[in-house]
Amino acid sequence: MDPWSLVYEGFDPEREGLREALCTLGNGRFATRGAAPEAVADGVHYPGTYVAGCYDRLTSKVAGQELTNEDMVNLPNWLPLTFATPGSEWFLAGTAGLLRYRQELDMRHGVLHRLIRYRDAEGRITSVRQRRLVSMADPYLAALETTFTAENWSGPLRVRSALDGRVTNEGVARYRDLRGDHLTRHATGTRGDLTWLRARTRSSGVEIVLAARLDVSPDVAEPPELERHDDLIAETRTLGLERGRPAGINKIVALTTSRDLAIADASSAASRRAELAPGFAELLERHEIAWHDLWERARLEVTGARIQRDVRLNTFHVLQTLSPHTADLDVGVPARGLHGEAYRGHVFWDELFVLPWLTLRFPEIARGVLRYRLRRLPEARAAARAAGLCGAMFPWQSGSDGRDETQRFHLNPRSGRWTPDHSHLQRHVGLAIAYNAWQHYAVTGDMEFLAGTGVRLLVEIARFFASLARLNPASGRYEIQGVMGPDEYHDAYPGAPAPGLDNNAYTNIMTVWLLLRTREALDLVPRRAREDLCRGLGLTDVETERWEEIARRMRVDFHDEVISQFTGYERLAELDWSRYRHVRRLDRALEAEDDSPNRYQVSKQADVLMLFYLLTARELRRILDRLGYPPPPGVIRRTVRHYLSRTCHGSTLSAVVHAWVLARTDRAGSWQFFTETLTGDLTDVQGGTTAEGIHLGAMAGTLDLVQRCYLDLEARPDGLHLNPVLPQHLTTLSLCVRYRDAELCIDADPTRVRITRADDGPPALDVAVHGHHARLRRGDSHVFPLPERRAEGEPPGPGVPP
Repeated sequence: MDPWSLVYEGFDPEREGLREALCTLGNGRFATRGAAPEAVADGVHYPGTYVAGCYDRLTSKVAGQELTNEDMVNLPNWLPLTFATPGSEWFLAGTAGLLRYRQELDMRHGVLHRLIRYRDAEGRITSVRQRRLVSMADPYLAALETTFTAENWSGPLRVRSALDGRVTNEGVARYRDLRGDHLTRHATGTRGDLTWLRARTRSSGVEIVLAARLDVSPDVAEPPELERHDDLIAETRTLGLERGRPAGINKIVALTTSRDLAIADASSAASRRAELAPGFAELLERHEIAWHDLWERARLEVTGARIQRDVRLNTFHVLQTLSPHTADLDVGVPARGLHGEAYRGHVFWDELFVLPWLTLRFPEIARGVLRYRLRRLPEARAAARAAGLCGAMFPWQSGSDGRDETQRFHLNPRSGRWTPDHSHLQRHVGLAIAYNAWQHYAVTGDMEFLAGTGVRLLVEIARFFASLARLNPASGRYEIQGVMGPDEYHDAYPGAPAPGLDNNAYTNIMTVWLLLRTREALDLVPRRAREDLCRGLGLTDVETERWEEIARRMRVDFHDEVISQFTGYERLAELDWSRYRHVRRLDRALEAEDDSPNRYQVSKQADVLMLFYLLTARELRRILDRLGYPPPPGVIRRTVRHYLSRTCHGSTLSAVVHAWVLARTDRAGSWQFFTETLTGDLTDVQGGTTAEGIHLGAMAGTLDLVQRCYLDLEARPDGLHLNPVLPQHLTTLSLCVRYRDAELCIDADPTRVRITRADDGPPALDVAVHGHHARLRRGDSHVFPLPERRAEGEPPGPGVPP
């Protein structure tokens, strides 16, 4: 197996959607699904091109309700290219006499290859080779190279290339009752040798322009046949094929929008870029150089060709969604990448699983994503005020401007019913933003970031959660009521007239963590700058003193020496798991039976266990101690066992968290969860969802598992600490990270860790491995011996005390 390639042999209509998602090519600004160039949306194929941050809002009437949704827009299709031998119909893979059909995703170079051999009705055999790229060197360009060889015949071959604006958003079956006609005001035309197509989104008014140039080899003397409509422009060329002699046609495309920087207008910019673009060979060379540089920074080498291939596949798709080009854009982390239309391209809390990996590799990208949140701070403040609260209430689903895009109704495909959706009550998205802001400073040491973006986000989010917390005179504890936790299956108490739960443990404990870290962040800012910040934010000692009180008196519930997910959790019934074995979406199964997960101790994904994913055991113990809940021995292990046995893993993120929390106490179980999430999209573990877009959080989460969990890598005030215990299946691990502006190469095996520092960054860095400290100067290398591998459960690891 080539660990740089994903290969598919044969044409498989039932798996075409999955392949299209996994063979998507992108550069962080835009991406195009791996659909066949000759394909149209027909239930088998789904061409899709998406520009990061390009959204549009439409109102639909469904089941008597008016629903307004903002979607990431499927843009005009630049791919269309098909061909026909004399007297034959245009080629379609599903109807042609295929002799061979092969797709290969070359991840090293960011190129999608396709090989076709087919026989037409007259017995003529033609081979077709295609290479496709979405340029990582120039984020406005894409290209398709097609080479034809007539194997047993000579004669004319017609080739038809088009720009197609007749597209809608219809890539997710359960959304098809909703409007998807986001594009309007189409126009097409020619400019010299170029063809162009322009369209505009209906409500957001974003203008999108495609301009295409065809380079034909050998040259074709005859002028092209032109077909022009308002929403489609096509040109047909006739190639004179000679038996055994290749002939090619290259399609170079520029995609611009009215949101782009440094343009006069989208139309002239697209034409100019397409006109000035080099030929395919030079485009490919520049593209490969850009990918080489990315892979140097993203290097993560593990044992075994298959595991290595899967790690690279996840890395590849993370970097195609969030590349260095993204750092200059005003975009967040779309939960399903730029690979499809699931979740409407919205930004959830998935950055909690994505940014830790990026921060240690590409801090400029992570910083750009956090600026996306900072720019939407006014909208988050307005949402808090509308709810009668303080600070900033970030929405569960965000899109273009930071308004709450969370749906209010959900279609259950099992029952066909639209039911109320209360997921907007997941206030914990703000905790994820704050966590990432703090981690960014901890890893980079960027005081300019902390004193600007970091503190502003932390303070406003802290204000919000402090205003959510209300003192209950009966218990003398602060409580947070009427929210949902990460579990997502529980949105109300059984029979309650209103949605919401009280004292979700994850929300309450992370609120305490947030208040403590915000105070610490303020203390780190130099005095004069801190005074200016507090004055600008209107932050007073009275307010921070209340934070201190909440951080000592927050309520946390327990039952049977286990942390309770929320108040009253222990009163819920136990589910008859024998009836629902292997059912991942229990909410849909139960609703179809007129039942609800609100009645049961079941979880879609990790909730309480998220605490052990984000916090070390040391941090968690300190928080519980200061709250007056000294944790009894073994509470974390009991809590892990309790919820693990009651979780159906209806989210791909669930396996990431469980792999993490089991890393030291159950290495075999951790590895099983790791491999499941590592290959979750490749195997389509959720049964059809990958075709709608990859699961970016799970992909990045697996990379972070290898990087931070299995190395137990932690950025502390006194330096970078590692306490690795590699799984038995990872006998070697090699990677590069950036810490405090220095590049560190880490090579680990079961007996030792070597850390080598490049000649950059500060004069000296402190690192520690299993408590053994070293100060690394520029160019230094140090070998740390590891203790003999102990029995499972020792030594303590992330979130798991001895």
